Amino acid sequence: MGLTARTTEHPTASSRQNHSKHRRAQHVCLALAAVALLACMGCADGTSSGASQTQTSAAHNEWTWVGGAQTVNQPESYGTKGTASAANIPGARTGGVSWTDASGNFWLFGGTSEYHLPSPEYLNDLWEYSNGQWVWMSGSIGYNQEGVYGTLGVAAAGNTPGARQYALAWTDKAGNFWLFGGIGFDAQGTLGEMNDLWRYSPGAGQWTWVGGASSANTYSGLSWPVCRERSVGWTDTAGNFWLYGGASEANLISDLWTFSPVTGQWTEKGQGVGLPYPPANQTPIYGTQGVASGSSFPGAREWSNNWTDTSGTLWLFGGIGYDSTGASGSLNDLWKYSAGQWTWVSGSNLANQNGVYGTQGVAASANTPAPRAEAATWTDASGNLWLFGGAQPGTDLNDLWKYGGGEWTWVGGSQLSGQPGIYGAQGTPSSSNIPGARFGSATWTDGNGYLWLFGGGANLTAFNDLWKYQP
Repeated sequence: MGLTARTTEHPTASSRQNHSKHRRAQHVCLALAAVALLACMGCADGTSSGASQTQTSAAHNEWTWVGGAQTVNQPESYGTKGTASAANIPGARTGGVSWTDASGNFWLFGGTSEYHLPSPEYLNDLWEYSNGQWVWMSGSIGYNQEGVYGTLGVAAAGNTPGARQYALAWTDKAGNFWLFGGIGFDAQGTLGEMNDLWRYSPGAGQWTWVGGASSANTYSGLSWPVCRERSVGWTDTAGNFWLYGGASEANLISDLWTFSPVTGQWTEKGQGVGLPYPPANQTPIYGTQGVASGSSFPGAREWSNNWTDTSGTLWLFGGIGYDSTGASGSLNDLWKYSAGQWTWVSGSNLANQNGVYGTQGVAASANTPAPRAEAATWTDASGNLWLFGGAQPGTDLNDLWKYGGGEWTWVGGSQLSGQPGIYGAQGTPSSSNIPGARFGSATWTDGNGYLWLFGGGANLTAFNDLWKYQP
């Protein structure tokens, strides 16, 4: 059902704390609805990458329904751990994280399902998608599992992060997967916001607890990011990880951090340095549109949308947060971060503005997507930024946008919210196919340039459909 915007004034600390407790109890943080899923078993169709094998070639700007169900809230079919099968399929979920390994295979971890609302069902299962089939690699079949941390810094077959959603994920230059924070279950089985950092080796098949606390809602000092969920993250060309903002202890935060997987050290950057930590509920400083500044920054926000372009510039779009007047709501501002400075690139500096679609397929400087949170994002081989769907207050979207050459293009999907998907024939691309409105999907880009999407949520339902798109 989309997400509920925050109030138009800065909420009090007590109101945020009460809201946070309600959010966790309902599992749908801040009223973002759960996931509508698709569990038809055939997940085979794709490209010649390690992830899949092509049956029918797609033309440009065509979606292909690859697998999963056309019906929502489907359960997992795990099969045998470590064994691929055409019958295997992850269940419907939202807010999981994804990686791509060195062979081009896709990986998926955690998220939440919505089978038994209002009770939350957090997941910590790890899946690999390769050669058109899913493999359940590790984690639990059950829900709401506590983490097994083992010894700090030591990989072990029994280690596994607790069930969670809205974590951050990165891949290092050695091909290891990294996972940070989110909302989920700690070593004691307590549900809360986390700041634990994990590394997974796809080759060894083992998790390592690298740092942060094994207990939820725990402060780890000024040299480590606070517990949080719904942040955004990037990887730069040097292989460093970045994170920005999110929600922590019922506040929205605006701190910027970078982590070196070589040294194992976090470093705080940007506007949060020197302020009481963490910087909470800050109003953004937009500055002059198109002009980089050391004083500009996007302010406190959560559920933003992010990319890294081919030159290593970090990009951020929208989310839920504060605008230039201090009012909170749904945002559609576009920012980039490069050489230590933020630039407000386009979009409005006010919350809850309308989008400008223009003519479908035609780029224009006046075009801008409507405000949204938790959209699906990709960067293509040409460095264009892609945006699909996302959540608005009370509803969800399925419009597809491309940003390149300093202009937005509305590529496809509907200008209307809450639209159902058009699946077509499984494995067959078509210009009329389109995933239904949703938020919180997992995404990948394969070696042949296809953009992939799995699951997500809409209208208190969850999906487990798998799609690919040929830009």
